[in-house]
This record gives sequence, structure tokens and C-alpha cells, in this order.
Amino acid sequence: MTKKSTKGTLALSESKAKNLPEKQGTVQGHRDGFGFVIPDDGGEDIFLNEREMSRVMHHDKVIVRVSGVDRRGRPEGQISEVLMHANQFVIGRLLNENGVLICAPEDKRIGHDILIPPKGQGSAKLGQVVSVEIIDYPDSYRQAVGRVVEVLGEIDDPGMEIEIAVRKYGVPHLFSPAAAKEAEALPDEIRDEDLEGRIDLRDIPLVTIDGEDARDFDDAVYCEPVTWGKEKAWRLIVAIADVSHYVKPGHPLDTDAISRATSVYFPRRVIPMLPEKISNGLCSLKPEVDRLCMVCDAVIDVHGEVQAYQFYPAVMHSAQRFTYNTVWEILSNSNGPEAARFKHLKKNLDRLYSLYKVLRAARDKRGAIDFETTETQIISNALGKIERIEPRVRNEAHRIIEECMLSANVCAADFLDKNGHASLFRVHAEPSVEKLLTLKQVLRTAGLNLGGSDKPRPKDFAKLIEEIKPRPDASMLQSVVLRSMQQAVYQPDNYGHFGLAYPAYAHFTSPIRRYPDLLVHRAIKAILAKKTYSPSIPSDVVLNLAMPKSGPGRVNAANAKKSHEEGKLKPAAKTARGSKAKQEASTAMAAWAQLGVHCSSNERRADEASRDVEAWLKCYYMRDHLGQEYAGTITGVATFGLFVQLESLFVEGMIHISELGGDYYQYDEARQELRGERTGIRYRLTDRVHVLVSRVDLDARRIEFSLVKPNSDRNGIAGVGASDRFSKVDQGRGNKTGRHPGAKKSSGRSHSSSRSNPSSSAASAGVRSSRGASAEAAGGLSSPPTKSAGAAKKKTTAAKAGKKPKKASNAKSKGHELSVRKGRR
Repeated sequence: MTKKSTKGTLALSESKAKNLPEKQGTVQGHRDGFGFVIPDDGGEDIFLNEREMSRVMHHDKVIVRVSGVDRRGRPEGQISEVLMHANQFVIGRLLNENGVLICAPEDKRIGHDILIPPKGQGSAKLGQVVSVEIIDYPDSYRQAVGRVVEVLGEIDDPGMEIEIAVRKYGVPHLFSPAAAKEAEALPDEIRDEDLEGRIDLRDIPLVTIDGEDARDFDDAVYCEPVTWGKEKAWRLIVAIADVSHYVKPGHPLDTDAISRATSVYFPRRVIPMLPEKISNGLCSLKPEVDRLCMVCDAVIDVHGEVQAYQFYPAVMHSAQRFTYNTVWEILSNSNGPEAARFKHLKKNLDRLYSLYKVLRAARDKRGAIDFETTETQIISNALGKIERIEPRVRNEAHRIIEECMLSANVCAADFLDKNGHASLFRVHAEPSVEKLLTLKQVLRTAGLNLGGSDKPRPKDFAKLIEEIKPRPDASMLQSVVLRSMQQAVYQPDNYGHFGLAYPAYAHFTSPIRRYPDLLVHRAIKAILAKKTYSPSIPSDVVLNLAMPKSGPGRVNAANAKKSHEEGKLKPAAKTARGSKAKQEASTAMAAWAQLGVHCSSNERRADEASRDVEAWLKCYYMRDHLGQEYAGTITGVATFGLFVQLESLFVEGMIHISELGGDYYQYDEARQELRGERTGIRYRLTDRVHVLVSRVDLDARRIEFSLVKPNSDRNGIAGVGASDRFSKVDQGRGNKTGRHPGAKKSSGRSHSSSRSNPSSSAASAGVRSSRGASAEAAGGLSSPPTKSAGAAKKKTTAAKAGKKPKKASNAKSKGHELSVRKGRR
């Protein structure tokens, strides 16, 4: 039995509430002041109102009791106990508010300003970015108190946005003294003793093909025609840097590599997984020097099928460091200057290109999902600030390397699977039933159909994408299909890769920058030596077992947390005679699972941090464009407004629903549109509009537009003319606090937003480069640019049930006013 409380929340009866079990979980804050507890058992998230959030901070470990359900039907909870405070240090701006010093956190999910006592300021000056150690944590009656322990500098300092991001997201950016010492002790070149037991490939003209700005070269390729039986075939050699020869289990370098799990890529800077002596030196496959490598040597027939393969350790000597653009110029212009310059290697490149065409045809036949998306790159000046944003041009040379890496990764997965050795597979599950229903609703309104009935296969999606490509609304429809995909994760259980249409897939080709690849190398070496490799997690490594929003990764995380806690409670449990091997196998499998979740979580964290820096840079860039008008395309529709990408600048911002004129707008999820109830005016995905840049908020990483001119097929809309609203405070740092108390809320601060995470991705394959894993992104599995915290809102029940679309009004009387955060805690 439930009863309605005065606040509109459905409260459980006292007797029933007492019988509900308490749950342990992690707090996830929201910039609007509320939050959620993500239960460790993988169950449904529990909503926390602002009163409950006043007691805790983002990422705290708590015990929560479900006390009722909120207006949206979500379970609402009360915190029974705070088990662990996660935020020992907070990064933020030092501000003076009404004569009191505070640190305003850069992470808006931390809804607490930190009080700085008079002696806690140190040498920091007002407005500077500082790191604050929390001395006293907040509760219902007390504000958080801290002291400044590090001054990072002024917000305008070059590279400050990266310094903020690495601390804000907890990205390890300094190597431990032990790891640095171990790296320094490594030789500068390979030694004679390193060559023992290796195949000598130094006479093979292997080449590396990377981007112009690449510094670590972890793969090299070579191709030649061979005969398989009586048929023509290709021999493909993929040589990968042998990182496992230098990074040993249990050593300081390995400990640091586990903690990082991946390299993090920012504009103009990389936070590497391994020290530069290894990543850019000893393991980098530079030209004209000998390097140790692990080789996948495969025979591929004319149908693109791998007929045979073998793995072995080798030594190689790269013949040339190529860039994608140079390779494509050679292949596309046989009589050009680059072709003449590299005449001695042109035949090898031609063979790689011929093999690529075979592999590409096999990919299409297999039914791998292939999206056409436009990626952008930021061009910065010497100070690290944006000069321009331009599309990243991909050519056939990129795709040559992708297909080569895919082949090696598939062989690695097959090798591990056939030999029954545990490792980490890259698993991409099929879309969930709920996401398929939503997708089919949208497709139905567009006159399209997804084949495969209730169980569509990759071929069905591939066929759908081909039908979509010629349409004018192709980008919108591809975006909807993309969002229907699950998120790819690392796990020891192999369930195949849905997007790439592979029964088994593993990451083998980038051990310099991805820890799962390093683990795969160790497992392959163990098989070759007729041994077993079992990973061990050092006690001083804090695993990141964060829960994804949904999908198989959430179940994996729940199981990994459970096994991790059990391992800490019973680290040395005694076993009966004869069961020792069984327990060791169970312990090893638990370690594999925990490492899979940890690597997946750190991959998402790296993407979050990178997007945060890019968003800050774009906001900084757009401050110089305030008041200017641009043509744009609607890239997202939500109950609270429209997301628009400027066509000339490739920057995305938001038009709040209050800027659309005096009408009530209904949000139609299936059609992805806002429709005026009185005027009948519709705003849909891919519509072109003219907007004016009205406000830039650096703190919130948000750009706001005003509608100036609707697209040509609409009448009766007047431009909103926002130029009279400009002030210095709109530039994000004009006032002394760096905040904007008079600003309207939008996007992430809408009351209609559900729990959202800037890193959340309905379809991320989680890769950042043009390698084998990048083909996952090329296949449409990487996350689309995050629009805002509110843009990832949960699907409405009304839309799923086919009911009347819910209203989204810009009228303040309807409760959509844009309020500011109430008071300071």
C-alpha cells in the first residue's frame, strides 16, 4: 500500500518500507542537485532528492533504503549510512562569495561548494584553479570544509583545461617513482639476449601507416601473394610491438599500467598508459631500427576467409614510416611524385590495397554494420586554443589498416578460444528488446522496416543502412540506429561481436595504449609455451568497477564487485585437499572478470575526460562568436529543446524550448520532433535553421543559441533577436565568481532529465584510433557526441506504449521555468 505525500511523491507505508532490504551502492550526482544510488547488485537505480544529496557527494559509497517512488515511477531512497567518502581532493575555482572563501567544484556532479577557512587558502589567489583537500565532509546540517593543497594556475593558462580534466575524472597522470625508475633502467635498444627464440623478420619490408601526428607506432604490415592448395591467396603479416617483453606481471610498470588501463587522448596532448621511453621509444616500431614484436602471420583466400594463421615472437626492422595521406596519394596516383619517391615500396602497398578490397567484400558479405559518420578534429594554436574545427578526412589507407587489424584481432580471438585459454574478449551484444522496439517505431514513421523479425542479425542492420544512405534524412536515421546498439565491453566470456558480425573478437593490436591487448599478448605467449597465464591484481591497485547504465556490462560489473568484495573478505581461505586447482581457476576467472570491468570503465572514463576538454575548448572558441548568426542542422530533439550543429563551425549548442515562441510544444519520440500545439510548427531532426549565438557558459560547458530564422518550409515564426541580452557574464568568466546566477537553465538542467552521464553511450565500442578497434567506430559502434546531460534522457512510457506524445511547453506557468540552484551548502 502506498500513500501520496504532500510533495507529490508516492511514499511506501511504514510497515512495508521496514521490510524492504537495504542496498549498498555508489552515489552518482547530477548537476541539478539530485542524484542516484547505483546498487552494487546491478539492480534499478534509486533516486535521491536534493535533501538526501546534501549529505553525500558524487561517487560516495552508501547504504540506502527505498522509501517510495517519485513522480516518474522511479524508486526513491533515503541514505542510511555513508560507508566511504570517495572525494579526498576536489578540483575547482577559488571564489569569494559574500566575504567567505569557497572552492566551486569543476565537476558539477558535486553539488557542494567547499568552504575554505582563513588559514586554508595558502598562496592561492581568487579566481585561480586549485586542488582542495576535504577536511570535513558535508551532512544535512554542515557544509564541506577543505584547504588548498595545490594551485594549478589561472583558468586561461595554456593546457589548464586538461589539468582540470585529469583531476576531475581521476585519470592517473603521474607515474609512480618505482615505475619511472624501472622504465629508466630499461635499455635504449634491443639486446642480443632479447632475440633468443624469435623469428628474424628483418629482411621483410614491413611498414607502419599512421596519422601525421602519431608518435607511438605499435603495428606494422606486409602482404604478398601465395598459393593455398590450388587457389590464389594472400599472406598477411601483422607485427605488433612486443610490450609484454618489457612490462612484466607484478612489476611497478605493470601496476601503473593496470591503474590507467588505457592511454587518454586530448587535443595536443596524450596521457600515455606507459612511460614515453617505452611507448614512444623502445616499443615503438620506428623505421630503420630493430624492434621486438609479436606476429600474426595469416593466409587469406580470395573470398576474404582466413585459411591458416600462426602467432610467434619475432624481431623486425621497419622499412618506412608512412602516413595515411601519403599512402593514399601513392595508391591513387601511380605517376605522382610520392609514387616515384617510394617506388621501391609501391608494389607492397598495391598488394595491401588488393587484399583490402578482398577483405572489404568479405565484410559486406558477412553483414558487418557500417555507418557513415563525420568526425571532426580540433586545430589548435601554440597556446592550445582552437583556431578552427574541421572534418577529419578518411581515405582508403585508413580502411586498409583497419581491415588488417581486424584480421589479426579475429585470429587472436580464435586462437584463444580454440586453445581454451582464459583472456579478455571484446564483446558487443545484440540490441535489447526495448531498444529494438523504439527503433522500429521510428523506422515505421519513416516508411522503413528492419528485417529479422524479433531477432534481427547484423545483415539486417547492414541492409537497413544501405536503404538509409540515399535518403535526405540519412544522418538522423543512422543516429537512431546507432543509439539502438549496445555498448561493447571487455569480458572473459565470449559472446561474439554483433556489430562486426564476428563469432569471436579480441583486441591484440595496440598493447602500447590498451591494457586488454597486453593481457591478450601474455595469454598467447603462455599458449605458445604450453603454459597458463593467470593475471593477478596488485593490492595497491584501486579497481574501477563503475556500473554502466544498462546492458551486459552492468551484469558484469555487479558480478565483478561481488567477487572482488568476497576476495577481500576471504583472501586466504583454506581448501580441502585436491580442490586447490579448482579454487585457483575460480580465482583466476574472477580476476579476468574484474580486469574486464575495470578496463571497460576506464575506457569510458577516458572518453568522458576527452569530451569534457573538447567541450571546454569549443566553448572558449565560441566566446569570440557571440552575437553572430549561422546556419545549422538540428541534431537532437528533447522535451526541453533542440540541439543544433553549426554547419560552418562544426560546433553544437542548444535552443531551449523557451526560445521557440509562445506556443506549447509536444515532444514526439517516435518522430523525433517538437510540434507546436497551436501553430502546428514542427522542428525535426535534420531540419535546417538559422541561429544566433546568444550565450556561452564555460563552467557548464554549454553553448546556447536563439532561433533567428526557421527553415524554409515554415511560416509565421519570428526571430527571437537575443543580441540585447548580451553582457560580460555571458562569456563565462566576466563576473568574479565565474558563475551566472541570472542565467536560464537548459539541457542538462531540465527537470525532465533522467540520470545521465556525459560518458554514457548507447552504442560505444570504446575505441579512439584508426586501428582494428577503430573499425568498430567505423562500423557505427562508437558513441555519438554527447549533447548534454539531459540529452540522454530515458525513453518515455507514453512513446513506448504508442500513446499521445507528452507536452513540452516553454510557458513558465507549466513548470518549465529556468531556475538557478538554490543557495549554498
